[in-house]
Amino acid sequence: MQGFALGMATIVPLGPQNVLVMNQGIRRQYHVLIATLCLLSDILLIMVGVFGSSALLTRSPVLLQCVTLAGVAFLAVYGFSALRNARRGGGAGASPAGALHPTRRRVIITMLAVTWLNPHVYLDTLVVLGSIGGQLEPVARRWFAIGTMGASLVWFYGLAMLSSRLAPWLNQGRVQRVIQLFVGVVMWLVALQLARQAWHMFAGAPL
Repeated sequence: MQGFALGMATIVPLGPQNVLVMNQGIRRQYHVLIATLCLLSDILLIMVGVFGSSALLTRSPVLLQCVTLAGVAFLAVYGFSALRNARRGGGAGASPAGALHPTRRRVIITMLAVTWLNPHVYLDTLVVLGSIGGQLEPVARRWFAIGTMGASLVWFYGLAMLSSRLAPWLNQGRVQRVIQLFVGVVMWLVALQLARQAWHMFAGAPL
């Protein structure tokens, strides 16, 4: 229960990964596949954090900075595309990546980017969950990891199915414009936050 509660606390706040799952659910396009890939990514990161190298990023500020800068660039482009779709009145077929009918490959690449180029994912799984779970006894640690993975399972599939079920209403033109505007603003805010973090890391790094 502790793992499930903490897992939900770290995964529920709105971010690029959740926005992508929601958008694919609204379009009813590869939403189960994307939810599955998000879950598998979380499972891998949780396993590494709880049972192993939870301090990898904290011990390598250069690696963390590279991931952060890559994430800033991707989210900035992602947000620009969403805002452009909102201005054009993007409806059910519009995608944040800018393609009218994104292929499975494009959607998967986008999912991998918003997951693995987002430093918050590493901080949540490797640092937060890893530091707490790593202090537990071996048996308790396994149950803690199962609880956090259960949170990811419930959240990603629940979000994908709920957004798919509400798709007839969410696919209305006016609603889609609001959603795309909201997506673009969220992406730019996250990119701005990551850029500030990268600046502080750079400014604080020894020459």
